[in-house]
Parts: sequence; C-alpha cells; structure tokens
Amino acid sequence: MSNPDSFIDEVTEEVRRDKLYALLKRYGWIGIVAVLALVGGAAWHEYSQSQKRVQAQALGDEVLGALDAETPEARVAQLSAIDAPTPQTRAVVAMLLAADAAQDGAPDTAAQALESVTVDGELPEIYRDIATWKTMTLQDSPLSLEDRRAGLEGLAVPGKPLRLLAEEQLALLDIEAGSADAALERLRRILEDSEITAGLRQRASQLIVALGGTPNDE
Repeated sequence: MSNPDSFIDEVTEEVRRDKLYALLKRYGWIGIVAVLALVGGAAWHEYSQSQKRVQAQALGDEVLGALDAETPEARVAQLSAIDAPTPQTRAVVAMLLAADAAQDGAPDTAAQALESVTVDGELPEIYRDIATWKTMTLQDSPLSLEDRRAGLEGLAVPGKPLRLLAEEQLALLDIEAGSADAALERLRRILEDSEITAGLRQRASQLIVALGGTPNDE
C-alpha cells in the first residue's frame, strides 16, 4: 500500500506546484509591483530627506554669512536677499533682519519685517506672539503709545506664553505715560504671580525700588 500512497502524494504535490506556478504567472506581477513600490518609496524618502538637509545647510550658510557682515546695514541687505523655504525659516530670518534694522536706526524697516511674521497665518501662534512683542518693544518705535499698549494687552492674557513679559512692558508704558502708581500696582501683581521667573522677579523688584516703592509693599 505504501507505493501507491507515495505515488498519489507525488501526483498531488505536482498538481499543487502546477497551480502555484499558474497563480504566480497570473498574479505574480502584484507582488513585483508591491516590492518596487516599497523600494521606490524608501528611495524617495531618503532622497527627500537628503534634499531637506542640503536646503537647511544652504540656508544656514546664507544666514551665517549675512550675520558675519561688518555693519547692521550690510546684514540687513544680505538678510533681505535670503529666500527662506518655509514659514518658520522666513520668520526667523525676518526677526534677525528686524534686530539689525533696529540697531541700524531703521525702526520702520524693523517694524515691516516683524509685521510680515505677525500676519503669517501659516505660522504657529508662538512665532506671531514673539513678533508682536518685538514690534511693541522696538526702540524708537513708529507706533504710538496707545497702539503699543493695545498690542501688549493682547499678549498679557491668561494662557499666553509671553503674558508676564507683556505685563512688564505695560508697566514701562505706565511710567512713560506718567502713571507711576499704575506701574507699581502692575509690578507688584507680577511679583505675586506663581509663573514669574527669577530674572523677571529681579527686574520688577529693581523697578519698584526705582519708583520709590518696596517690593513687599501691600
């Protein structure tokens, strides 16, 4: 009985092999396409990453080259010529440009560079908030005291990451407007805030003393 059984098993195996080959001939291209897609996808991903690294390095070289210029005016000119590829990199370049423009005595140019960040809806909110804060605190700002106050009050609300820094600047605006008592009250509120940093605590305390108060006044 073993020989017939063995013969039947061989025939059955041969039939299965023929069916498998037939299936491979008919549907094997699907597997080939899947493998090619997988390999091609991996290659494209690596190429894309490589291109991003090259772009980032090129941008970094351009920024460093601009910052190495000898004068603020030259740095502004070179930074203005940089074509940053993403909203985030554009924002960084604009803020660097604004800093050099302010140093060069061109607050209008600085304000325009910062405005390009504040109105960019593609940017995360923190970028826009930082640009707004920088705009409101520009030296020789072209904005009126009322406009600066309105901008800072928009940042000095609960949940905003620059809330206490905005409150500090509002206290300085109170002083500029001749309202020393309002500034003292605001500075004392800052000192009582649980989120205050060591640096801000020191600055607020020193300013209170300069205004004739004491940091622990009730």
